[in-house]
Amino acid sequence: MTVRVERTIELDAPPEDVWDFISDPEKRARPISVVTDFETTGERTATWYVELPIPLVKRTIAVETRETTVDPPRYVRFVGRSKVMRVVGEHELEPTDGGTRLTNRFVVDGKLPGVERFFKRNLDAELDNLEAAIREQV
Repeated sequence: MTVRVERTIELDAPPEDVWDFISDPEKRARPISVVTDFETTGERTATWYVELPIPLVKRTIAVETRETTVDPPRYVRFVGRSKVMRVVGEHELEPTDGGTRLTNRFVVDGKLPGVERFFKRNLDAELDNLEAAIREQV
């Protein structure tokens, strides 16, 4: 089972300000509650350390991420891979009258039982966390 979620938010900030947040992989990672640590490993690569509260995963998971497409200040796509899941995230910015429309898309494919169920139950809350962090910065 694959979990997909899309959410669009309207922000009262110019696209450049939103881009400053969304183009930074650490700023994208920090608001996610299951991310316990983060390490930049290259110009477009990073490792997210994730702890999932599911029975078959008793340790921190290293999710190797790579930005696969970057089109400033309009679009960024990243792919994260680990032994327990694959995640694809996309952030698309559109200027609006007086602000920015930000569309967030995530797809999670679990490799162990319980991963997709966890994200199906919690991905909306994680997007709430991301939105709150963006609003706080911009």
